[in-house]
Parts: sequence; structure tokens; C-alpha cells
Amino acid sequence: MSENKLHTPKFQIFVWSLFDFANTSFAIMIITVGYSLYFRNVVVGEGGKGDFYWGLAISISMLITAIVAPILGAASDFSHRRKRFLFGFTIISVICTALLSQIDAGMILPGMILLIFANVGFEGGIVFYDSFLPLLANKSNYGRVSGYGFAMGYLGSIAMLLIAMPLYANGFDQSNLPNVKLSFLIAAGMFLVFSIPLFVFLRDHRVHFNHKVSFLAAGFRRVKKTVSRIRDYRNVAIFLLAFFIYNDGILTIIAFSSIFAQQSLGFQLNEIFILFALVQASAFIGSIGFGILTDKIGAKKTITITLLIWIFVVGCSYFVTTKMIYYSISMIAGISLGSSQASSRSLMARLTPKKHEAEFFGFYDGFCGKASAVVGTFLFGLISYVMNDQRLAVLSVGVFFVVGIIILQFVDDNHVVEEED
Repeated sequence: MSENKLHTPKFQIFVWSLFDFANTSFAIMIITVGYSLYFRNVVVGEGGKGDFYWGLAISISMLITAIVAPILGAASDFSHRRKRFLFGFTIISVICTALLSQIDAGMILPGMILLIFANVGFEGGIVFYDSFLPLLANKSNYGRVSGYGFAMGYLGSIAMLLIAMPLYANGFDQSNLPNVKLSFLIAAGMFLVFSIPLFVFLRDHRVHFNHKVSFLAAGFRRVKKTVSRIRDYRNVAIFLLAFFIYNDGILTIIAFSSIFAQQSLGFQLNEIFILFALVQASAFIGSIGFGILTDKIGAKKTITITLLIWIFVVGCSYFVTTKMIYYSISMIAGISLGSSQASSRSLMARLTPKKHEAEFFGFYDGFCGKASAVVGTFLFGLISYVMNDQRLAVLSVGVFFVVGIIILQFVDDNHVVEEED
């Protein structure tokens, strides 16, 4: 392929979105379906306590990411070497994901530690991945390009589910555990292989710099400056607060959805795989459809619609008693999943000042996106363990969507900072 073709906008968007295909193999197989169920049923093997340990591990990983991501985001902005930071986080996640295949029954602490580092690598990498969006799209097509990325991700999730499904045919029987562990290795392999095109072909805007300068120290200074002047970016501040709250609900549902399906509704493993294949398919449709809608009616209105859908989903999940109804509810949730995340990323890109993409996306993905999950996942696990009632835990998630949608209405998405002060 010629040099000119490698640098065309369409090809650059393609290799960027292919990373979404890569990292969702981790998200679906480790966080949502495979390892989450393996950890609860085999590693811990004790009902509500498994929910508590799982929620605790996810919360700790999100807290770590929330602390380091804004600093590193600002540092990558200063050095203009996003790909190097993204590569480092990706390798950490890939290695720790592969090592999860060595976790056996009773290895609760090692299983939690590896999960924490794997998720820090995954979530931290998203900060730098998302910061490429303003370089690849303009304000008229942020929604569409962001939607393409999420759509590619859901295709990756479907592919991972189809590959892993035969490995879970015999559930968590002792004789089948090697197959279950193999799925973790496959997830790590897919994450690595399909992320390579981004690192090889995606252009990173670099500048000359003094090698004696500490990027980390520069990151601390820029974050401090951003915090001190956040009042100058009122729309960004309000949106980040809203996102902080409603994203908490989304990440909590992602972390516990398969556990809820198995424990509260009696789903078998093969049914869970079918369930999430349908969810990913509907999320694919949602990310494309709502991505186009975002460019037409605006990201704020699109997010509002998706949050109303989330409120409906949570309410129905509290009362659902049959698997067929839960299949339907989950597909509706899938449509909202892809669209709410894609439109949120689009709105953040629209509101973000120029020359500070990675820094501001560090606050968006790192602090607000990850620190929010510290509350929701811990609360769900705690309520499930203490009250022995997953349905009550699900209902508590609805509060995050209600509060988030109220705060979002105060964002003026027509006022955009075009250049740095």
C-alpha cells in the first residue's frame, strides 16, 4: 500500500477503529462474561461474597486509573507521543489477561490483583485511544466517526463470543476448566494482534522537545493548571459531572450483567453467550444509528434519549422474571450501550479545547470515566452481599441515570471553545 493511501483520512479512521475491535475482546471475555463468571463460580465459589470481591477489584482498578490517567494524558499531550503511552497500557493489559489463565480455585487475591492490572491497562489505554478522535474527525462528523469505533468494537465482541462459546459448552466442570482458561489466552491474543495496525500505521502528531524535560512533571503541572481554570470551561465541567454520574451506572451494569443473569434468572452458560451476542449485535446497530443521529440532532439530545432508555431498562430488570423478557430488555440495553458511549465521546470531543485533547480526555476517560465506577460497582457488590438481593442492587443503579440526565440539561452544547485561551 502506498504512503499516500496509508495517510488518507478513511484509512487512518479504519486503523484507529480496529483498536476498538481489539480491546473489546478483553472487555467482553474478561469483564462481562468469561472471567467474571469464572471468578465468581470457581475462584471464589460463594454467592454474594463473589459479587463483593468482584466489585471491589473493579473499583480498585478504576480508582488507580482515575489517579494516573489524567496525569499521563497531560504528559502525552506535552510530548505528543500518544501511541507510546497507549502501547504501554495495552501491553500491561495483554500480559495480565494471559496470566489469568493460571488462576485456579481459591486463588482469590492473585485473581483480583491480575484483574486489577489488566483492567488498568485496558481502561488507561482508552484515554489515549479516545484522544486521537479530534485528530481524525472534525466537529461535523465526531458522532459518526465515534460511532464507527464503537461499532467495530461490538463486531470484535461478537467474534470473541463466537470463538469462545464452544469452550464453555461443558460449563465450569473440572474437566472443562482448561478450555475456560484457554478463552482468556485467546482474548489476550486478539487484543494484541488487532491492536498492531494502530501502532504501525496511525499517525501521531509529534513535536521537537527537550529530552531533559520530565514528561511526568509536565503532566502534573498541566493537570494542576487545568483544575485551577476549570471554571473557564463551564460546559466541559458540567458535562464531566453528568458523565461522571451516568457512566457509573453504565459501567456497573457491564460489570455485573452476566452475574445477574446467572444468579437471579438462572441463565446457563450457553444462554449467557447467546444473550451477549445479541446485546453486542444490538449495540452495533445502536452505535451506527445513533452516531448518525448525533450529527443531525446533536450529542446532548442523543445522550438524553439513551439515558431515558437506561432508566427504562433498569426499571424493567428489577421486575423481570422470565428469560425471554430479559433477552428483550438486554437488546434494548445494547442499543443504548453503544449509542450512549459513542455520543458521550462525541460531545466531549466537541467541547474540548484545541491542543489539550489528551489532557481533557484524561479527565473524561481517566478521572470522570473511571473514578465514577468506583462508586457503582462497589455499591452493587455491597448491596448484593449484605442484602442478598441482586434486584435491589440493580434498582440502585437507576439513581445514577436519573441524576445524570438532570445535570446534562445544563450543558450548552452550542457554545464551543474553538481555540486555547
